[in-house]
Amino acid sequence: MSHLLRKPENNKLADGVTLVHEVTEENSDLHYVGFKVVDLEPNTSYDEKLTNLELCVVALTGKITVTDGYQSLSDIGTRESVFERKPTDSVYVSHNKTVTITANTKARVALCFAPSDKELPTKLIKAEDNGVEHRGKYNNKRQVHNILPDSDPSANSLLVVEVFTETANWSSYPPHKHDQDNLPNESFLEESYYHEMDPPQGFVFQRVYTEDRSLDETMAVENANVVLVPKGYHPVGVPDGYASYYLNVMAGPERIWKFHNEKDHEWIIDRD
Repeated sequence: MSHLLRKPENNKLADGVTLVHEVTEENSDLHYVGFKVVDLEPNTSYDEKLTNLELCVVALTGKITVTDGYQSLSDIGTRESVFERKPTDSVYVSHNKTVTITANTKARVALCFAPSDKELPTKLIKAEDNGVEHRGKYNNKRQVHNILPDSDPSANSLLVVEVFTETANWSSYPPHKHDQDNLPNESFLEESYYHEMDPPQGFVFQRVYTEDRSLDETMAVENANVVLVPKGYHPVGVPDGYASYYLNVMAGPERIWKFHNEKDHEWIIDRD
């Protein structure tokens, strides 16, 4: 199996608390992006101690309460399935805090991490504050929910976005990359993709590759898999009959998203 493709670990931490995924600097090629998924049964809790990392808690499904040791934010979350295609609530927490996530209902929670050296206020990112975009045309259509875009100064490093791609469409396409620290033309950002499928027995294809093809991997990605993108282009193709959801986490030396399209395929953007 590709070292970029992560299947669910489903590590039981306590009764009703399951660590589905854990991506860290120690167990991956990523140095800026960390990522976890936790499943919680009602009235159970998960603690995360932050030192030099900031955190965005995304209520993928269910309702949760998030406490940072100083304040408590309750009734976080808006949906029972990501394929309701509506934005959800999230919470940003800066470093040097201990975060407790308690499930009010059965919940799946994504924890998105990046380096942090400036303490910032804890912030509730309401569903209605997500910027919703519809991108692409023909078979390149997707719906985007901007949770923490680079236009929002609430975070030090984190960029977080949800993307829905309909059946038989492509996404993260034409192939683009952001692996060069070459501003203002391109920024260096690592990225992770957490995928879900509708119906859940589906799969998508994701290719991760560099210009020189020193990295070139194409993966069949199933429901609840994670794909890591340390560098390179990273398009996603969705087969007929299935819809795709993914949650992206990006971070790098500077908190700005400037990407470079692969020139061979850039022509599709402006076609009639």
